[in-house]
Amino acid sequence: MAFVYAWNRGDKLSNCTKQHIQKLLKANMMGPYGSEWAVEEKVKRREMVAPQARYIFVYWNANEMMDNAFTPLLGFLHFRFTLEEEIPVLYLYELRLDSSVQGKGLGKFLMQLVELIAQENRMGAVVLTVQKSNSLALKFYISKLRWELKRTTKFFAKHLIMKLKLYWRTARRVGFMAAFSDLKFED
Repeated sequence: MAFVYAWNRGDKLSNCTKQHIQKLLKANMMGPYGSEWAVEEKVKRREMVAPQARYIFVYWNANEMMDNAFTPLLGFLHFRFTLEEEIPVLYLYELRLDSSVQGKGLGKFLMQLVELIAQENRMGAVVLTVQKSNSLALKFYISKLRWELKRTTKFFAKHLIMKLKLYWRTARRVGFMAAFSDLKFED
C-alpha cells in the first residue's frame, strides 16, 4: 500500500476535509460513545477547527488507487502543543483510521511520527486520553507502543490519561526523521 501524507492547521481546513474528518470520527466513535455521541460530536467539531489544532492526513496514493470505493482520506492525527504541569507536551486529540487500514501498521507508524514531531519541537512528552472501555486502543498503546498510564481523576471517569516521556527514545530518530524533515510545526 502506498500513502500520501499532508498536514494542516484547524483554522485552515477546507469544508471537504472537515466532512471527511467528521465521517471518520463518527465511524470510529459513535459506537463507543453510544447515546453520548451527539454531545461529544459537537465538542469535537469545535476542537477540530481551533487555530491551535494541527493535523497530519493520510491519503491513498492517487497513482495506486484502483477502486473508487476507497475514500481518499484514510486517516488523520489531530494534536496540539500545550503545557501540562508546566512541561511542554504534544497532546494527541485524535488518531483515526479508516477500517480498511486498521491493524496494518499505519497507526503504529503515525504514533512514531508523533513522537518524532514532539522531539523535533522540544516537547517533554506526548499525552493522550483513551476511553476505559476501548480495550483495543489500550492494548495498542500499552502492549505495542509501551505507553504508561498516568494518574486519573474523577473528572476522567470514563477515560484514562496516557503519557509517553520522550527522553529515552532519542536514539530511534536517526534516519526516520529524514523522510519527514519538512514537518516542523511552527506558527
